Amino acid sequence: MNSELQAKLDKLKAYLKGLGSIAVGFSGGVDSTFLISVAHEVLGDRAIAVTEADAAVPGREVNEAKEFCESRGIRHITFTVDPLTEEGYRKNSSERCYYCKRLIFREIRKIAEENGIGYVAEGSNMDDLGDYRPGLRAAAELGITAPLREAGLTKSDIRELSKEMGLPTWSKPSYACLASRFVYGEEITKEKLSMIDQAEQFLIDLGFIEERVRLHGKLARIEVPAKDITRIASEEVRGKIYERFKEIGFTYVTLDLKGYRTGSMNETLSL
Repeated sequence: MNSELQAKLDKLKAYLKGLGSIAVGFSGGVDSTFLISVAHEVLGDRAIAVTEADAAVPGREVNEAKEFCESRGIRHITFTVDPLTEEGYRKNSSERCYYCKRLIFREIRKIAEENGIGYVAEGSNMDDLGDYRPGLRAAAELGITAPLREAGLTKSDIRELSKEMGLPTWSKPSYACLASRFVYGEEITKEKLSMIDQAEQFLIDLGFIEERVRLHGKLARIEVPAKDITRIASEEVRGKIYERFKEIGFTYVTLDLKGYRTGSMNETLSL
């Protein structure tokens, strides 16, 4: 480990120690897994993981979060809220993530208070400041801390440190909730979330590790890395995908020739 990375890790540990106790909003992804792991190392049982499970979160992600905490002896609490009760979320405005995160972090803060935990943390890193992230504003308004940003850690830093720590998520693809697959203005429903979940699980079962199924009405726009486009467009594979997606409920199935990239729905926004 180079000295700069060691300094960031030391800064993170010192920051967490200064908090004394922390409830980490835990998705099971690269960032939050690293954060809860370091927090548990520093604070022991004064660090808890809290996972929200609603229709926009695939069951496989919740199960992986549970299994990780069990394997590490980390106290883990799961809860469910219904973001669809928030009109700003349900109508899928450009502020969708704000309404969702506000609802979720309010509940996590309540859980923290009930368990005598002083602070709530989210797992954003320095790279997250470069994209449109209204959820970060909701977190800031509620006084949610961002330890990884406090330590100046980037995504590549976190992956490198996670690998050295032996965390299984060090090479895990980036993930965002299923609501991020909707074009802005497309109303979010449990039925549509289930369609996306089923479609993405099918692609995963076919061996496409990094993938997204973006929903535009009854049209599915598939994103995979450029290196996988030839395979997914092959006669055998594309035929299987088309038939399965039709069964799920899509009328049209398309392949995005630009390939997979995070936040592609934000390309329609004028920021």
